[in-house]
Amino acid sequence: MTLQTNLTHAETASDLQKLIDENENVMVCCGRMGPMCLPVYGIMERLENTYENVKFADMLFDSPEAAIIRNHPACKGFAGLPFTMYYKNGEVVEATTSIQTKEQITEILDDKFAK
Repeated sequence: MTLQTNLTHAETASDLQKLIDENENVMVCCGRMGPMCLPVYGIMERLENTYENVKFADMLFDSPEAAIIRNHPACKGFAGLPFTMYYKNGEVVEATTSIQTKEQITEILDDKFAK
């Protein structure tokens, strides 16, 4: 099952690993089709054309495959969905929990993935 977004879908842990391996900068939002996640997906969809150096993807939180994010040390203590991970050169450089504004997301993108 995939999320109903226009983002690239990471359906398996190996899909996510492939995205991380093939792209210098990756933002993946792990969540559901719910009120805390939908705004983040929408912001990511709108930012895709602005941040061409970043690969934007989603992952279904309830999939067993999402354990790669749910159980990551950077997400320890997270309670609110979505869990959003930012990878640079294969390493996690930022992780956030719960709803994020466009300003919060672009601040991280500009800081971590400056062109």
